[in-house]
Amino acid sequence: MYNKEEITQWFMSLQDDICDELETADGSAKFLEDPWEREEGGGGRTRILTQGNVIEKGGVAFSAVYGKTPEKIQRALQLSPSDFYATGVSIVIHPQSPMVPIIHMNVRYFEMDNGIKWFGGGIDLTPHYINLSDAQYFHQALKEVCDRHRPEYYDRFKNWADDYFYIKHRDESRGIGGIFFDRLSPTEETSLDTIFHFVQDVGRAFAPIYTHLMQKNSNLAYGEQEKNWQLVRRGRYVEFNLVLDKGTKFGLDTQGRIESILMSLPPQANWQYNYIPPIDSPEYQTLQYLKKGINWVKA
Repeated sequence: MYNKEEITQWFMSLQDDICDELETADGSAKFLEDPWEREEGGGGRTRILTQGNVIEKGGVAFSAVYGKTPEKIQRALQLSPSDFYATGVSIVIHPQSPMVPIIHMNVRYFEMDNGIKWFGGGIDLTPHYINLSDAQYFHQALKEVCDRHRPEYYDRFKNWADDYFYIKHRDESRGIGGIFFDRLSPTEETSLDTIFHFVQDVGRAFAPIYTHLMQKNSNLAYGEQEKNWQLVRRGRYVEFNLVLDKGTKFGLDTQGRIESILMSLPPQANWQYNYIPPIDSPEYQTLQYLKKGINWVKA
């Protein structure tokens, strides 16, 4: 059975591989590494790429932290007092072009010294403009990953993503979702190793999916209207991450490094008061798709 050291090493190698592939696809900028240590235990290495040909700001962060489980997390997760260990990789990419989507991935492992162990993670896509063929490609790729493991995974985790990546105060989805799962623990039918193999496949799927979307869309024409809309949609992204995202809250509750926790934020965003795009505009059409329950595979 895999132990936490082996899982940690694999997450580190995943960070290396994804950074290499994103640099190649961007063709210009390089990731800068910012190693850090957590006073309470552990640390990580945050890698940031800025002002590339395709990527305006991208973060690929690895962390492995440990120590006493904060009381707030114990209460939220209904856990008994214990020490914890958490490791994983988190990614958010904000592109230069509004025709290229924002993407997020997180894969993580959590264990406590009382024997509790689980994996979590997922990938979701946030297009500024929803292209149905891209949405179908994205969800089909994730479905194929899920289907290699358990036939019920895609529908289960797709619905979980629809519910999770939902901006309640706006009554709209953050993007077109993807898959999301949390607290996948060993059972009589599923071992920890089996769950880890699924998480590994999710992690490996990221670079091929996103570099395809980068190459397909980065040369499409756009103008001031599209850039303004990109900033509005980035504002929605910020609202979700600061108000609703559990990963942000976990990082803050465990005294994580603030620069790494907030690496997901875009370099610029706008909040226009009561902005409603014209009904016949591409922007308005995108808003019609920001809903739960859409079958993107058949879109």
